[in-house]
Amino acid sequence: MTSRTPVGRTPVAKGAPLSWAVIDSWTMTRRELAHWVRQPVQVLVGLVFPVMLLLMFNYLIGGGKGIAGDYAEFLVPGMFALTMAFGLDATMVAVTQDLNKGVIDRFRSMPMINGAVLVGRSVADMLQSLASLIVMIGVGLAIGWRWHGSFAAMLGAVGLLLLLRFAMLWIGIHLAMVAGKPELVMAVQILVWPVGFLSNAFTVPQNMPGWLGAMVEWNPMSATATAVRDLFGNDPGVVGTSWAAEHAGLLAVVWPVVLVGVFMPLAVRRFGGLSK
Repeated sequence: MTSRTPVGRTPVAKGAPLSWAVIDSWTMTRRELAHWVRQPVQVLVGLVFPVMLLLMFNYLIGGGKGIAGDYAEFLVPGMFALTMAFGLDATMVAVTQDLNKGVIDRFRSMPMINGAVLVGRSVADMLQSLASLIVMIGVGLAIGWRWHGSFAAMLGAVGLLLLLRFAMLWIGIHLAMVAGKPELVMAVQILVWPVGFLSNAFTVPQNMPGWLGAMVEWNPMSATATAVRDLFGNDPGVVGTSWAAEHAGLLAVVWPVVLVGVFMPLAVRRFGGLSK
């Protein structure tokens, strides 16, 4: 029996797949980065929007009840986590646009490693998220937020934030391929926003009804926000007594790893099944 090569593809040489995967993925990453130059307004909006939220909650709303010290030191790390979660909709829009324009189908007809398009999308998203996080750190410092831990602890906090973003972008990629159309992204946003605000980004769960506070403490974003506050040395003065609150650092790693373990294979499988 002879093996068949998909139409438009050339046989992959033995020992070459890994190097081809790196080259193909980097090519797709460069394509996504080129969009930044052609669409600077979209990139700028993505950077400015979380800054506006941070300034609004710090100066206009200021929900610091039950929080010791400067509210900014509680709010800013929570906004870091919220920013990582809210990037999901931008990922969905980009993927659904490529699907509807036939770009994905054209890439699949080329001699390219399967999944390189998704890897390129994820790398570009992570670079944009890092840029957004740097901007947010700068704004946080400007409004009075400070970290009080070591430099290594600060890097650990940034790592946890980017890990959460990595998990959220794979959720976005999978949901985009399930939705298929940019118009349906709005329906997903309606679900993402309540989940994002149903966290301890703005206030402590102790200020909420018991059942709601319990839900908030188990929210993956709450785990990351609590863990990075601890690493930054931003003590809110009120610490929960539940298992989730006491083990937020562990959950800040476990939640994203579980989410990636579920949604990355689903996204790759969905991508492989396109146009079959």
